[in-house]
Amino acid sequence: MALILTFLGKGGSARTQVAIAAAKLLASQGKRVLLAGSAEPALQILLGLPIGTEPQEIAANLQVVQLQASTLLERSWEDVKKLEAQYLRTPILKDVYGQELSVLPGMDSALVLNAIREYYESGNYDAIVYDGNGDSSTLRMFGMPEYLSWYVRRFRQLFVNSDLGRTISESPLIQPLVSTFFNINWTADNFAQPTNQVNNFLDKGKAALADPKHVAAFLVTTADPVEVASARYLWGSAQQVGLTVGGVMLVSEDRSINISGEFTPLPVSVVPHVKANDWQPLMDSLPNFVAQAVQAPKPIEIDIHERKVSLFLPGFDKKQVKLTQYGPEVTVEAGDQRRNIFLPPALSGRSVTGAKFQNSYLIISF
Repeated sequence: MALILTFLGKGGSARTQVAIAAAKLLASQGKRVLLAGSAEPALQILLGLPIGTEPQEIAANLQVVQLQASTLLERSWEDVKKLEAQYLRTPILKDVYGQELSVLPGMDSALVLNAIREYYESGNYDAIVYDGNGDSSTLRMFGMPEYLSWYVRRFRQLFVNSDLGRTISESPLIQPLVSTFFNINWTADNFAQPTNQVNNFLDKGKAALADPKHVAAFLVTTADPVEVASARYLWGSAQQVGLTVGGVMLVSEDRSINISGEFTPLPVSVVPHVKANDWQPLMDSLPNFVAQAVQAPKPIEIDIHERKVSLFLPGFDKKQVKLTQYGPEVTVEAGDQRRNIFLPPALSGRSVTGAKFQNSYLIISF
């Protein structure tokens, strides 16, 4: 499967330059590369050419595409109508057209992630370099499979066990009424079928995100203390969505600058700005992304034998990390990101017996 590579950091232009150079480098190595960017003009300006909403080849092995939310919504709407027709006897959305829909807040992230998924699964690319906002919104986008999986798990079970759920699935009066509107009998088993399909869909996303050979992020910063602090914050926040951060790109002409202590144990690569549209110096300074990503600390490790869960949370101190256990899962809050840890059967249902924050790790004992 393909590698999905993205870059995080405060400096927009420098981050986009690194993304372009990474795409060019991978393409020069013979990999089939898709460089995907947002509708904002930075990518087009730096490339010096217009970018469309369909992949277009700009060099050998290198294609570029603009992920425009309105266009993606228009395409996805047809899939929504097909899904509706699968379950409803009389579809109600057939007279609503994708061309008239506006993108609501939050929809753009879901649409972009789905587009990346489709390109990833197409088999047409060996690497997809995504040049997004590079901030917390990008992290939430990559964390969607994890977040949605939790909502499906929790609320499906609540509904099935509720009086309303039992009434719908068991009442002899409700079933004929429901059957007049739906193409399926609304039983508990049939309710489970679509949710299981959704879970399988989300599980694929979570599995890809958990494998740094398939999805990885790298930090981009200058030596400016504000940018360094922002990169450290994003580094820790990325762990909360399960996204592996493989290294740091320090954009500087001065190779004597050393910020390694701020990002231990990640390797720091000093990279130059692009001058006179000469990309080669920047390309030559980039690391082997996969090799670094697989060596990076894992966001989470579960030791069933020791009954311990270890979460890597760099950039935060003990006071910034909150641990709670309200339901069957453990919730960890840090960096404006909340993560519900789905425990394996051997630990599920056990109460937390202890927790400590040590060397950037939150270690939870059961």
